Amino acid sequence: MNQIKPTVEETVPILDFGSQYVQLIARRVREAGVRAILIDPTSSAEAIRSLNPVGIILSGGPSSVYQADAPRCDKNIFDLGLPILGICYGMQIAAEILGGKVKKGNAGEYGSARLTIANAPGADDLFTGVPSSTSVWMSHGDQVNALGSDFIPLAATHDCPLAAIRHRSRNFFGVQFHPEVTHTPHGGKILENFLYRVCKASGTWQMGNFMELSTEAIRRQVGSGRVICGLSGGVDSAVAAALIHRAIGDQLTCIFVDNGLLRKNERQNVESTFRDHFHIDLRVIDAEDEFLSALHGITEPQQKRKIIGKVFIDIFKREAKTIQDARFLAQGTLYPDVIESGQGYWRTAANIKLHHNVGGLPAELGFDLVEPLRELFKDEVRRLGEVLGLPETMVWRHPFPGPGLAVRCIGEITKERLELLRDADEIFLEEVVAAGLYRSTAQTFAVLLPVQSVAVMGDDRSYNPVIALRSVDSSDFMTADWSRLPYDLLARVSNRIVNELRTVSRVVYDVTSKPPGTIEWE
Repeated sequence: MNQIKPTVEETVPILDFGSQYVQLIARRVREAGVRAILIDPTSSAEAIRSLNPVGIILSGGPSSVYQADAPRCDKNIFDLGLPILGICYGMQIAAEILGGKVKKGNAGEYGSARLTIANAPGADDLFTGVPSSTSVWMSHGDQVNALGSDFIPLAATHDCPLAAIRHRSRNFFGVQFHPEVTHTPHGGKILENFLYRVCKASGTWQMGNFMELSTEAIRRQVGSGRVICGLSGGVDSAVAAALIHRAIGDQLTCIFVDNGLLRKNERQNVESTFRDHFHIDLRVIDAEDEFLSALHGITEPQQKRKIIGKVFIDIFKREAKTIQDARFLAQGTLYPDVIESGQGYWRTAANIKLHHNVGGLPAELGFDLVEPLRELFKDEVRRLGEVLGLPETMVWRHPFPGPGLAVRCIGEITKERLELLRDADEIFLEEVVAAGLYRSTAQTFAVLLPVQSVAVMGDDRSYNPVIALRSVDSSDFMTADWSRLPYDLLARVSNRIVNELRTVSRVVYDVTSKPPGTIEWE
């Protein structure tokens, strides 16, 4: 079990029983102004107490409580005197521990259901401001079918008589539905009622407050030591660098490796922001020739990625050795990285995703890690970046792949092909920004294809490369839909590319969603 660290921030730990919606619970609680963290569901009551929680949430999960290997929480958490909310499986496991019975329902409920709230003692604590008849989202086959006299039914649906309950003497509430999903229209209000009416939270989870607490935590961890931060040009490493610099000033040195695979003017933007605006000690490594030489003649995507990663590590290690007394390595690790690395889910192995924010730097570098963003989701990182004073263009920058333009320059990587792609990409982005659509799209970019197409330029026949345009809408990047950009916008982009870049003969638009297609082409 992972070690749980105490905190001075008011916290709602979420015991994660493996629900597909568990991250949404954390996000909704944080959006309501309270710090939420996911923890191992088998954590001891004492370990949970050390977090200084104002309440506890038990998540849903795919198991059945009557199975021999079903995850169980420490029954002593119900003796802590803390408010507890059980959601779906969380309600069922709590009801069973406290004397109720759970069995397979006569009919499963999946999707929207009509919830009727009873006029029962204590119902207002959870349902104030919620219509007495409302839509909720169900996803369960089991249900609580018997309760002792210690429980009060609060709400029901057609197929689930005990859709919401509370305990008479213990501060426990349970809901069989999922208040965290958008398909439960008043779910946010129900969670707010739990947090503020039941838990009496004060709502201190704000980015300004987080910034102050994190600044102090960085100072305590680093002391008088020196920190190295690998800047990628993306929002995560940029925000991490700005936050660490706020905490320790010139004890921070940032390394930015120009691998020749960057977007147009990216190096200049990084230098302007961090060297000129924040006055951070920034080392810019001009490594274009080294990368392009290593990539010469390579067309296979995975081989490109491996080469780029290896060259980056070699260069970073080489430069790090020139920085005296460097003891710490800063990374822009986010909370989803931590969760997907197997540190948050019930029975999730650590091989879903091993985060490697600084190019997969190996452990033998011997640095202690500084990861000030490891509790934040992406949208929270962006808000923190705004509070720190980073430029909007950097805070809201679309994600950019670690291998850079190498996975958008399909086929052989050459300086000439990269320049062509860079110019086409810049035109596309300029027009999307001018149309006011950059913030409403999740990722927008150009791809240089390894094919040529015939064209007529004036009276001459030409046979030139093809540019593909890709823009997707997504909230989590696990799934994505292609952006329905206006036709006149696409026409302007195509017209500019073929006229300003005379070596491009054709422009196409990618209308593939994810799945089946990935967001990037390689």
